[in-house]
Amino acid sequence: MLQIAKRLKQSLLSKLNSFSLIINTLCVTLFISTATPALAQMNIEITGVGQSLYPIAVMRFKDENKLPTSVTEIIRQDLARSGYFKNTENGNAVESDEGTPNYKSWAARGADALVVGSVVQTGNGQFEIHYKLFDIRKSVSLGGLNLNSSADNLRAAAHKIADDIIYKLLGERGVFSTRLSYVIKDGKRYRLVISDADGQNIRNAMASGDPIISPSWSPDGKKVAYVSFEDRKPVIYVHELATGRRIALSNQKGNNSAPAWSPDGRKLAVSLSKDGNTQIYGINADGSGLHRLTRGNTIDTEPQYSPDGRFIYFTSDRGGNPQIYRMSAEGEQGDSAKRVTFKQGFVTSPRISPDGKYLAYIANVGGAYRLYIMNLATGESQALTDGSSDESPSFAANGKYVLYSTKVGGKRVLAAVSVDGNTKQVLSIPGSDVRQPSWGPFMD
Repeated sequence: MLQIAKRLKQSLLSKLNSFSLIINTLCVTLFISTATPALAQMNIEITGVGQSLYPIAVMRFKDENKLPTSVTEIIRQDLARSGYFKNTENGNAVESDEGTPNYKSWAARGADALVVGSVVQTGNGQFEIHYKLFDIRKSVSLGGLNLNSSADNLRAAAHKIADDIIYKLLGERGVFSTRLSYVIKDGKRYRLVISDADGQNIRNAMASGDPIISPSWSPDGKKVAYVSFEDRKPVIYVHELATGRRIALSNQKGNNSAPAWSPDGRKLAVSLSKDGNTQIYGINADGSGLHRLTRGNTIDTEPQYSPDGRFIYFTSDRGGNPQIYRMSAEGEQGDSAKRVTFKQGFVTSPRISPDGKYLAYIANVGGAYRLYIMNLATGESQALTDGSSDESPSFAANGKYVLYSTKVGGKRVLAAVSVDGNTKQVLSIPGSDVRQPSWGPFMD
């Protein structure tokens, strides 16, 4: 999401001057889902994990050397990134996935849970992956999974196993089978990419010589809406990931920006300046039915639906400085919008957690743009980072983490932080600026 300039007195187009970009000759290439994966991969650094971690032994899967990708290592990395687990076995030792383990022996080795597995090659590049999970403390089997996978989908299989472990041991859904979208800036080129939740397995959705901003996932995870400047102005597109097909959702006079899907995926809220100052409009997902939702004479932008679809949160400077407001999803026809944030003097980029309990936003505190989270029931808020250039927050599908963009060493990178602030991760691509992240939904 674009940063809103002080008091939001400039249009979204003028704010793009901060990118120091000149609109170039149209140079856009679309890629379908079979596009060649991007060569660059994320570097991941995990810091600040909590002290009480669940000790788990993830043993090397039997016959894993037959695989082009290590399923074991992906599972170990996922569990470490969750902020809940520490692996007690980091070597190459293999434990049989047949029979019952020696619970007392594993308890003596400091493990509260045990993961074992094996791989069977079935031919034609296909594999069967078997995994079992044991609760060492209770001396019981928690079952497992039998997965069929091609060589190209091994990462997905490993993520599914990690999510299954989290669910069986902690009773909550893991998010490692979800996807991210974000923009990579390489020199004067921009790429909208899709990746696994760990930032790996990067695939191009679109590439352009002009800026791409504000990607937003559809609730079913099949489409991404975004803003492209390929037509020498901001235009909102909806991009179907499986086919590469896209439509121009909104190409009105002036700025077309900040698309946000309704929970049912039937419509979007967008920010348009076609009638003067930027205001919020509703539009059907096929581009029909455009109608105005806010009616102020200031700037209203960055809409976000509540998970139940009843409300829209947005940024407005109607009170002087930009703050977060909430209105009915039907607009301001009857009741006017209600202000939500009060404690910081400059607030932008509202994002609502999937359970509707928390609001993430960016606040300017003493010149530093920092990620905050607010309990909507109590109004209490806290900083989740100590950064100075945070932007574009996005909740994970389970509401446990917030993805955002920040600066490290002069480059923009992706970062993620748990909602309690205890676990922090930095995901960076060497030599590239990474920005505008959006965390995708559960896919099943």
